[in-house]
Amino acid sequence: MSFLTDANSISWLIGGPQGSGVDSAANIFAKTCAKQGFHIFGKREFYSNIKGEHSHFTIRISEKPVSSHLEEIDMLVSFDAETVFRHADKVAPRGTIIYDSSLIETVLEEVPTIDLEANERIRKLLEDSGHSLNLGGMLDLAKSKGCIVYGLPYFEMIEELSKNLDDPKLSKLTRVVNVMAISASISLLSINKDKMIEAIQEIFGSKPKLLASNIAAAGYAYSYINTKFDTKNIKKITPKDTLKNYLLLSGSQAAAIGKIVGGCRFQTYYPITPASDESEFLESNQIIDQIDGKHGSIVVVQTEDEIAAITMAIGASLTGVRTATATSGPGFSLMAEALGWSGMNEVPLVVTMYQRAGPSTGLPTRHEQSDLLFAINAGHGDFPKIVLASGDIEESFYDAIKAFNLAEIYQLPVIHLLDKAISSSIQTCKNFSTELKIERGKFKTVVDKNESEGAAGHFQRFKFEDSPISTRVPIGTENAIFWNTGDEHTEEGHISEDPDNRIKMMDKRMKKLDLALEKIPEEDKAICYNFNSNSENVVISWGSTKGAILEALEKLSAEGKKFRFIQIRLLHPFPTETIKKFLMDTKLIIDVEMNYSSQLGSLVQQNTAREIDYKIVKFNGRPISSTEIYIALKSILSGTNERRIVLEGGT
Repeated sequence: MSFLTDANSISWLIGGPQGSGVDSAANIFAKTCAKQGFHIFGKREFYSNIKGEHSHFTIRISEKPVSSHLEEIDMLVSFDAETVFRHADKVAPRGTIIYDSSLIETVLEEVPTIDLEANERIRKLLEDSGHSLNLGGMLDLAKSKGCIVYGLPYFEMIEELSKNLDDPKLSKLTRVVNVMAISASISLLSINKDKMIEAIQEIFGSKPKLLASNIAAAGYAYSYINTKFDTKNIKKITPKDTLKNYLLLSGSQAAAIGKIVGGCRFQTYYPITPASDESEFLESNQIIDQIDGKHGSIVVVQTEDEIAAITMAIGASLTGVRTATATSGPGFSLMAEALGWSGMNEVPLVVTMYQRAGPSTGLPTRHEQSDLLFAINAGHGDFPKIVLASGDIEESFYDAIKAFNLAEIYQLPVIHLLDKAISSSIQTCKNFSTELKIERGKFKTVVDKNESEGAAGHFQRFKFEDSPISTRVPIGTENAIFWNTGDEHTEEGHISEDPDNRIKMMDKRMKKLDLALEKIPEEDKAICYNFNSNSENVVISWGSTKGAILEALEKLSAEGKKFRFIQIRLLHPFPTETIKKFLMDTKLIIDVEMNYSSQLGSLVQQNTAREIDYKIVKFNGRPISSTEIYIALKSILSGTNERRIVLEGGT
């Protein structure tokens, strides 16, 4: 069942060797379409090497907001053989393939970067369909399904362009092939060429020589399509009114901007995929202009390892600065001990954790949601922490701000869970609001002499009060001497092993979670979509599966099949009463998540005593598509006996 039913939408994919400009080409295409008034959702996939292996970028364009990718492809854009071999069978009937005509005789075995498993799948596909084991055979297979193919002699085109412009140097600029390929697709779709030139200027504006050559190559390829080919049978898209008050950005950029707006002024990191993208964006924007009419800056420090990253962040937080560190699963493993130190000393700290596939190094550049229970249980002993998960790029921005507020109000570590799918995807989002309240909790920077208790100048930083939260001051504050230690301690911070004091201190710290559950708004705990539909079928999930689930349920709803969807946003402390309320009058509970063991399902069963009826899981490193969710839910409604459905989509 295809999702490609909207007349004014397409699913577009470009591929090529890593380092060949696939990302820049995809971003030019996305910006061009956004300038024409279309909504965008893009998904980036790449291998964990620097150059050579296959990389591809899927972009979905629609006149309506989109929040997920599809398994189907409307237009495949390539300038190498591997992209066609890997993706041509996913092109929908009446879809389009752009390829390098000089590669038509390339044999499957001649492409060294196609791994053995993929090679065997492609070989079987071609042999079973009776087609030759070369690029021509793969294209014939696509044409047999009704696809239209366009062969472009890229290097002949570059040489011709070089002659036309009387610029011999241009003939050697093979890197413009990627821009030629996307320009050809833009021409086929009848998208405005001027919008494409604007997008190229935005991408290469700081590199005048590259800018000029890419504009020339793009213009030539655009005209080449119109003069050489009949395009009347191509599925077109009709430009819409310009999108107003929208941004096109990635999840890592959204989270980084949220940190800046939320008052973060110190971030540490050790390079690790996919978390590094956020810190690198912050490094590129360390000077902050005009937030609430003020100028400022954020300090970003690349440390020698993750242990240094979290301990340096804790040290900065002790001085009163809003502080964060960003990492992924392997790096978070090294942070566990210091996380406990933060909990013991009631230090506000934000850890932005971008999940990827594990264990160990796992799939360094691929997607998974397998660190949920790890984040909740990280660190030895009992200490309070809050775990919050964003479901999309827009939430990433607002949750970054909320994470700092929660950390400072409750004086504890907050783990903000994102993942590779959110980090590396791009989407058109409504302009973010910056009219957000920064809440620092019980924090002050001036202490009078008469406020000090005990010995001269001593301050009861961990004072027992009616609330489990004590007043916090920066270290070095006059009249406020206190101690920090990893050991259990008194109200002033002195080491203590007294049993009564231990009980009181443990109660003080852990009761913060009860207070947080009471005070955190319901919409930050969980959101129930279609709650008033009276459906007895409910889907539960968390994180980046949100967009795919909502789109699949929208399609099912149009077919008369009703579901509730519970997106759980606060994972720890678990919002038991909120989830029980949303589960009232439901019979069928379906858990959807991207890990092997259905970690959220275990949390729901543990906290609500409700059994999970079906588990839809995916753990092959590729994000869930709305196509997959739709098909899986349809099979459940039809009475499948499979209680655990494993999704396998993705290339």
